Amino acid sequence: MTDHRVHVVTDSTASLPPGTAERLRSVPLHVVVDGEPHLENVGLTAEDVAAHLQAGHRVTTSQPTPRAFGEAYAAAAAAGAREIVSVHLSGELSGTVHAAALAASDAPVPVRVVDSRTVAMGLGFAARAAAEAAAAGAPTDVVARRAIEVADASRAVFLVDSLDHLRRGGRLSAAAAALGTVLGVRPLLAVREGRIEVVQKVRTRTAAVERLTTVAVDSAGRRTRPALAVHHVGDDDGAHRLAAELTDRTGLDAVVTPVSAVLGAHVGPGVLAVVVADLADRGSGVADLVPLR
Repeated sequence: MTDHRVHVVTDSTASLPPGTAERLRSVPLHVVVDGEPHLENVGLTAEDVAAHLQAGHRVTTSQPTPRAFGEAYAAAAAAGAREIVSVHLSGELSGTVHAAALAASDAPVPVRVVDSRTVAMGLGFAARAAAEAAAAGAPTDVVARRAIEVADASRAVFLVDSLDHLRRGGRLSAAAAALGTVLGVRPLLAVREGRIEVVQKVRTRTAAVERLTTVAVDSAGRRTRPALAVHHVGDDDGAHRLAAELTDRTGLDAVVTPVSAVLGAHVGPGVLAVVVADLADRGSGVADLVPLR
């Protein structure tokens, strides 16, 4: 963690690649397997969750406690933070951002809590951009605006083998889940206004991957400084093939990382996702402090 004035905190659903978290303080969510709680990414991966689901175990998730956030904020303050920007997954999907806000009221330094209204590397890119702004010496307002602008300009699209996990977890309506099941399609899902929605129905997984690729390429082409991430649960080879195809078609290197264990519990085995972000300064003011790469 740096000794800069503003520190950035996020949560484990950001699905950040190894090494990135060194510049961020990440608070883990909880995965509960047959009543036994686990901290996400602490001995329990998305692949472990997929195995539990396939074995028929009951898997649920829960947000961090305000106490966990309080400990993270206290640790940041002890490391030299004079202010904190805390950036988290959509409040429409989890109470994590609410728990962060509760802890912020008792933190030893001022905390600005940001609802990214997105998930996975949509959140990850936003938190990373905020951390880079903080490292450049940006004040709290600019760091928070940087997180918001990157999150707002991101698009997360993913396909799953089954909608049952999302339906059971309450992240997708029963009607939307039933539609995909009845028609026997491979639905493409997206995060819109902080919620998960079915955006397209494709007959086969091969066709769905092709459509996912096209959507990502088109989205990248409409962004000023596009950045790409590919997520998966237990399909590293498939994710790298998709990333290579995206690189061929866009010239951009795509980050490949497993989706977080908590998100894996909700989307289930077989998920393949693409996040497209725009890292351009769209008015946050960070470009006035340091030229963006």
